[in-house]
Amino acid sequence: MTNALSIKNLSKTYKTGLTALNGVDLDIRRGEILALLGPNGAGKTTLISIVCGLVRPSTGTVTVEGNDIVQNYRQARQLIGLVPQELHTETFETVWATVSYSRGLFGKKPAPALIEQILRDLSLYDKKDTQIMALSGGMKRRVMIAKALAHEPRILFLDEPTAGVDVELRKDMWRLVKRLRDTGVTIILTTHYIEEAEEIADRVGVINKGRLLLVEDKAELMRKLGQKQLTLDLQEPLKALPGDLSNYALELTDGGQRITYHYDTQAKRTGIASLLAALSGAGITVKDLDTEQRSLEDIFVSLVVEENQ
Repeated sequence: MTNALSIKNLSKTYKTGLTALNGVDLDIRRGEILALLGPNGAGKTTLISIVCGLVRPSTGTVTVEGNDIVQNYRQARQLIGLVPQELHTETFETVWATVSYSRGLFGKKPAPALIEQILRDLSLYDKKDTQIMALSGGMKRRVMIAKALAHEPRILFLDEPTAGVDVELRKDMWRLVKRLRDTGVTIILTTHYIEEAEEIADRVGVINKGRLLLVEDKAELMRKLGQKQLTLDLQEPLKALPGDLSNYALELTDGGQRITYHYDTQAKRTGIASLLAALSGAGITVKDLDTEQRSLEDIFVSLVVEENQ
């Protein structure tokens, strides 16, 4: 799959001495959704600002569909749509006027049919003649997305797009993002909502203190790093676990009525099948069992904690 965005050895150190990015390498495939996770101050917004030409990098290169963001700024920037965290809108303008104006800023010819479709997709069309100042916060957030889409970008950055919005709007945005991806738009999403990444991302990147810790397919990441918990309800309670089960990370709970087992999904010798065989060999009968997968949030937290340590 062709890369829409290629970032090589990207670093940014400010005059204060703060290093916001440190040697970031990242290739983003055309038509994928990448969720970039990281705590406050991790470097997410700095990365986006550099790619969008708002901040100059200290070292490294960024190419957008083959266009260098420094040497070919105009060509590269025309391919990018940005929805920033902060709500920057023309307070006294109408929804229609501000979205249409955003298209004109990129030298695009007027396209009323396209603007209408964007507003309808974002449930904004009935507000098209309303001044921005009269809109709710959630509606203003929708206007920001409409502005970013007005010039038909091939790459869309969403920097905390659902921060402070209600659940209904968040789900509307998820559906819109998926539809955009289906048309070939590449989407980079930064978020504090881990369920957002689980819901819509194809790949997940984790950044902390300016360093990109990993970028992995979402399903593969959870398969490789996601531990599971197995809970076994026993037919008869146990007073203690047999010594020959010491190879397993078992915990006896609920008065000996239940065994809890934490295991790595990649482990072959300590999987469910071998444990059940060992329990049967020890004369322990299992009445029922239940498994629980480690969440993406658990993985993210453990990666950041490990990096900080």
